[in-house]
Amino acid sequence: MALTITSAAFEDGGSIPRKYTCEGDDVSPPLRWDGVPGDVQSLALIVDDPDAPDPAAPKMTYVHWVLYNIPPDAGGLAEAVPADGLPGMTEEGLNDWKRTGYGGPCPPIGRHRYFFKLYALDTVLAGLQAPTKAEVEAAMRGHVIASTELVGTYQKEG
Repeated sequence: MALTITSAAFEDGGSIPRKYTCEGDDVSPPLRWDGVPGDVQSLALIVDDPDAPDPAAPKMTYVHWVLYNIPPDAGGLAEAVPADGLPGMTEEGLNDWKRTGYGGPCPPIGRHRYFFKLYALDTVLAGLQAPTKAEVEAAMRGHVIASTELVGTYQKEG
């Protein structure tokens, strides 16, 4: 079975409900994954937006959430999961607000895409201290056994 990630809150390619954005409660959506290979030591989750600041003229990828060392048997994350509710040995990296935790979609203009990327690793990432997405990606290099993604979109209503 291939590694997959889904959400009960939105379909792949579908619109992320307002509840999970800066215009709503700004809480993380429920996530579920299946097909984790048997030799995996940890998982990493990176949520980012490659359409910042304007999908018509993107200049950067904005990072919304960084988690690593997720236990391979976690199976997913609950909606609005707090830091102290993360499974087992899970650690948090810094998002582009320079803090840990989930920061929901808050696009300044247009409809943006949000990529929920899950990586299955053959190691536990050690020695990281509140790492950025780039630092987690560098630590993962050469250790990714499988990966998958879920894409949601959002455009502000106002």
